[in-house]
Amino acid sequence: MDTNQYLEMFLEESKEHLQACNEHLLELEKNPEDLAIVNEVFRSAHTLKGMSATMGYEDIADLTHKMENVLDAIRNSKISVTTEILDIVFKAIDYLEEMVMDIEAGGTGKKDVQELVSALNRIETGQPAIDSPEMETAASIMAIEQKTQNTLALSYDDYEMTVIGQSQEQGFHAFEISVTLRDDCLLKAARVFMVFEILEKSGEIVKTKPSVELLENEDFDEVFTIVLITKEEASSLEAKVMKVSEVERVDIHHVSDVSQPKGQQPIEIEADSVEKTPTETKKDEPLQKGRRAVNAHNANKTIRVNIDRLDILMNLFEELVIDRGRLQSIASELHNPDLNETVERMTRVSGDLQNIILNMRMIPVETVFNRFPKMVRQLARDLDKKINLEIIGAETELDRTVIDEIGDPLVHLIRNALDHGIESPSERLAKGKPEEGTVTLRAYHSGNHVFIELEDDGAGINKDRVLQKALERGVVTEEIAATLTDRQIAELILASGFSTAEKITDVSGRGVGLDVVKSTIESLGGYITIDSKEGQGSLFQVQLPLTLSIISVMLVNLDKDIYAIPLSSIIETAIIQTSDILNAHNQQVIDFRGSIVPLVNLKGIFEMEDAQEREEFQSVVIVRKGDKMAGLVVDSFIGQQEIVLKSLGNYLQSVFAISGATILGNGQVALIVDCNALIK
Repeated sequence: MDTNQYLEMFLEESKEHLQACNEHLLELEKNPEDLAIVNEVFRSAHTLKGMSATMGYEDIADLTHKMENVLDAIRNSKISVTTEILDIVFKAIDYLEEMVMDIEAGGTGKKDVQELVSALNRIETGQPAIDSPEMETAASIMAIEQKTQNTLALSYDDYEMTVIGQSQEQGFHAFEISVTLRDDCLLKAARVFMVFEILEKSGEIVKTKPSVELLENEDFDEVFTIVLITKEEASSLEAKVMKVSEVERVDIHHVSDVSQPKGQQPIEIEADSVEKTPTETKKDEPLQKGRRAVNAHNANKTIRVNIDRLDILMNLFEELVIDRGRLQSIASELHNPDLNETVERMTRVSGDLQNIILNMRMIPVETVFNRFPKMVRQLARDLDKKINLEIIGAETELDRTVIDEIGDPLVHLIRNALDHGIESPSERLAKGKPEEGTVTLRAYHSGNHVFIELEDDGAGINKDRVLQKALERGVVTEEIAATLTDRQIAELILASGFSTAEKITDVSGRGVGLDVVKSTIESLGGYITIDSKEGQGSLFQVQLPLTLSIISVMLVNLDKDIYAIPLSSIIETAIIQTSDILNAHNQQVIDFRGSIVPLVNLKGIFEMEDAQEREEFQSVVIVRKGDKMAGLVVDSFIGQQEIVLKSLGNYLQSVFAISGATILGNGQVALIVDCNALIK
């Protein structure tokens, strides 16, 4: 069987089962007596073993089998759950994840796991077995056998009897193959289709119970029966079907010899090709259609789409957005009613299409959050701390591009919270706090942004210590330090290379500070803020855009050039009198609704020639980054527009205050202003 067509499905399902193992093992550590959790882990491991064996990845199948033996011993009460045992099982999960990642990268999935296998073997045989679980297992097997026997009661009409009788006379086997799926099988129709596909390559299917229509609609329990005419032996067929994921049991019986009804002519069946048998008649057409319907039924529920295809679709739509802008520009010049109406309709339809494409690219942040509970468990043990991680809003969705980039910054924030934020159990008890610290990771939507917050109930940020370090390192001067708010002092830890760690540890304090987090988040068009109360804890808040590729901007003029300012950064636009501009500490400022806002002359920033004589009025775009604001001075406003964000490439990636470019409807290139870089 060619398994390449199933590789992508195997990889995705393997990751899902391994993640399920991680989550259930963490839950098991908190509830070691709950054998229902062990059963959940066992099911995921068993499914992974079957899939790996089917795909030919024997190393994964063998390691999973050893891990499965340990889980089986736990659920049969032969051994008890301990932290040490779970450490070994977690290690096995880590190895399996590495092997799956190796396959995804084009490797063979092989890894030296002998030492780990030996440890699993020792755990499995560490205590003597008891009788009662074995009796329960035997009863379970008897129940399955009884259920299977009930399903095998088939009756045949004259046509089916003729086909079976003639095939037996010509040396073919006629088998009744009863397949039992696991109780927790979610996509039963998909598993039925996979069994059909395997058996069709071995022979000819002439009957099913229940009917194909019922199988298609998943209107059956766990058992279904297929009547197969084949040259293969029963043992070979059983081995093939058992490799299908979530198949629990296969029972094969010979169909009793049947007499050929009188008046029937012999049916010729070629021994070297069962596919050529004339049983492909109109009577068999519903079966063929049904098999296709089973596959279609699964596909209609959900399909897996390669992310590269979505990237291509997004790139094509971006080109469409550029052409749409061009059409809008032409329509506004020609004033043709029919053209205007067509362009308006195209704008509405493409807007709907844009929403659909963006939604297709949205992925829940749980794909990132899921790896943190296991990481927190290990770090807590390394730091000898007791920490509870709470995750809220994991279903919140973000664009895949943002998801790919946000993982590492969050890892660094969590490690920082565990190392610097949460105190040791003895320190917490001395402060009257619970022995176990709490770290909360939450995500939620607000407008066109997603907020991710990391909150802890630890020691908070020692502002005096931070300020002292900042002064020592020259991050701020004495004059500036005297004017800083508590939040601004806390956010000094985001400065490059800043660290208050007294000693270097494996967790943090190696000189790679939170500035890496800050720069990554800002490169995504977001920003990070910090609120902290000494002795009570800290809150790190990250704001991110929903998507990065298509954004709304305000187009402005600077001389003959056009620049784009993201609407997400703009508070409002204003026309001010030049006489209202004030000077403070060699900085031009204005009074904007009671707040002193510094002005930034974009012509000066971009080294453009500026008129010597000031006009009576100035056009200003008020932008914000966190609680900081600035007024960008421009020549004039053009208007709002949706644009496609394009990278400047490797040669221009370090241009100050420019985050990218776009192509306008008239073909002109406009540079996109990076407001975060302008606000200091």
